[in-house]
Amino acid sequence: MPVLEINNISKSYGKIQALNGVSFSVPKGSVFGILGPNGSGKTTMLSIILDVLQSDGGTYTWFGQPPSNLHRKKIGSLLETPNLYHYLTAVQNLRITKSISGRGSENEINEVLQKVKLHERKNSRFTTYSLGMKQRLAIAGALLGNPSVLVLDEPTNGLDPVGIAEIRELIKDLAKEGHTIIMASHLLDEVEKVCDHVAILKRGKLITHGNVSDVLSDEDCFLIGSSSSQLLEVMKSFDGIKQVKQTDDGVECYFNKAFVKPENINEFCFSNGIVLNQLTSKKKRLEEKFFELTGD
Repeated sequence: MPVLEINNISKSYGKIQALNGVSFSVPKGSVFGILGPNGSGKTTMLSIILDVLQSDGGTYTWFGQPPSNLHRKKIGSLLETPNLYHYLTAVQNLRITKSISGRGSENEINEVLQKVKLHERKNSRFTTYSLGMKQRLAIAGALLGNPSVLVLDEPTNGLDPVGIAEIRELIKDLAKEGHTIIMASHLLDEVEKVCDHVAILKRGKLITHGNVSDVLSDEDCFLIGSSSSQLLEVMKSFDGIKQVKQTDDGVECYFNKAFVKPENINEFCFSNGIVLNQLTSKKKRLEEKFFELTGD
């Protein structure tokens, strides 16, 4: 059973269609990334499933049932810039978060600070923290009550490379502990490194969704480590080739998934008087696929 199931969700702001009939499901235990350019509807979607916004149409379920207060206790969230007090310590801030949310206990404060690797700085004022530490403290607040699901909106936004790496490792650790994590982000490289499932939005519409490897695997790409014009022209005549292009590393050849094997390429080139010294399978990166799907 999916942790979250979204069915035909729509939302408009006047004439602007923020979401247009979006449907997908989030598997239990997954790290699910919601990707899209600015204005694609990512934050609107998270706001709806957290009951911050009301959709114009469609439904969603948590844990196989309509949303309820009981289910919300199982969900920790971080939607915007954390609302924490700069002059208070980590422990004092989390006590306030606990009081407002009604989740967690005094004992859990130390536990979540251990999880986010801030226990040694628990009595330091928030204002003395780096940006990455501040974001980790905000996630610690979302972890109070030991929710089974975490919903994070742009968790690495505005962080430097060190802070991004800290949040990346934290998300990986939380996933290993069994938390299902739903995160919206525009940092494609980071999503590719931590997410196993993805949904890509464009102007409020769902372009594709599924396992990251499946989203990337509609094509096979082979790199031939040679840059001769003869090779480029020969490969253009290969039966079933979708695209061939010259790069700094050699000639990239794209085929429909499982259409061709390396030995087929090698035999074809040899029959055309070309002996290959290097032929490797090249995995398409999420960034390439993202711009391919969302570009005009």
